[in-house]
Amino acid sequence: MPHPELTLERRIDAELCGLDAKMCVYADDLHGHVVERGADDEFESASTIKIYILGCLYAQAEAGKASLDAELTYEARHFVDGSGLIRSLGEGARLRARDVATLMIVVSDNIATNMLIDYLGLDTINAFIRSIGCTHTKLHRSLRSDNWSEKLGTITPRDMGRFFALLAKGELVSPQASDAMRNVFRQQHYNTMLTHDFPQFYLDCEETGEPELIWVASKSGSMNACRNDGGIVHTPYGEYVIVLMNKDFHDIIEYNDHPSMVYGARVSRMILDQILACEGELYK
Repeated sequence: MPHPELTLERRIDAELCGLDAKMCVYADDLHGHVVERGADDEFESASTIKIYILGCLYAQAEAGKASLDAELTYEARHFVDGSGLIRSLGEGARLRARDVATLMIVVSDNIATNMLIDYLGLDTINAFIRSIGCTHTKLHRSLRSDNWSEKLGTITPRDMGRFFALLAKGELVSPQASDAMRNVFRQQHYNTMLTHDFPQFYLDCEETGEPELIWVASKSGSMNACRNDGGIVHTPYGEYVIVLMNKDFHDIIEYNDHPSMVYGARVSRMILDQILACEGELYK
């Protein structure tokens, strides 16, 4: 029998004793077992709010109220500093809505985000968020270069976990839409917190020629107030959902060795090891 003092929750708590910040954790093995540490704490969403914009686009397209192939034009009013590639194309660039959405997720393109908020509407996006049961999440505004101090969105680890659990089960909009969105999330460029401490051999099938045994479909987000990451982790035993959110740290500079990233990677590896040891579940 497992020692009662060495539960996964207690081991996570022990690991986080050295972190000078607050990390909240939510993990769901999709078999009825959940690990929670501050799962209902509210956080600045930063770019994690973009998952709901993607979901809303597919929901509106399925309802016939939007089109994935609609041509969107990058206009001056969409400009914002920060991550992304569309700014390099210049004003007047035209892209399909599905391509704009892909850039919004895989390179966290801020201009793409504004283009989609403009296309879908803030109220429509928030209505979608409520419709999937994420009652503590809200997109407050579009992005502007002069208002980084204002909250972009509010989110909780549980709400983000719910989004990815629905996606993993094929229940986000529809099975077909879920598959399409999962493929977008799998192209994510920024998943250091989730994968840094994973066995790289299993993530690098292009280099090793081995089967891809572990992969991640995720979205991260960082602002001065937070470092967030979450998504689906695929393993040979099935999939699980993990969300890690950090706040109340002192170092606002963004870099891969930020304490929240280091400790987040450790917790992510602990959960992966538990899933592998229990053959796809958090607890046997």
